[in-house]
Amino acid sequence: MIRKAFLIHAKPGMAVEYEKRHNPIWAELEKVLKAGGISNYSIFLHEETNALFGYMEVEDEEKFQQIGEADVARRWWKYMTEVLICESEDSEKGKEDILREVFRLD
Repeated sequence: MIRKAFLIHAKPGMAVEYEKRHNPIWAELEKVLKAGGISNYSIFLHEETNALFGYMEVEDEEKFQQIGEADVARRWWKYMTEVLICESEDSEKGKEDILREVFRLD
């Protein structure tokens, strides 16, 4: 199992809307994520900074990368640019920093 983590940031005043958009997540998107081998997926909010820490486990890197080819994933990313800090105004998805695992205790 591959463990992945990322950090994104909600725009000021948009953390509540970010959470609202995930509850519930689009059923079609949930199916694509699960078909892409994602499990144990959680996102946590640091309320003081609007930082969002995401963690997931992935079965296979190639299968995971195919999620980004799905129309529903691209539509979701674009939809979420309204509430996330992005690289630029015309970004297709929020600015995402991939985190490297430095410690693990099983």
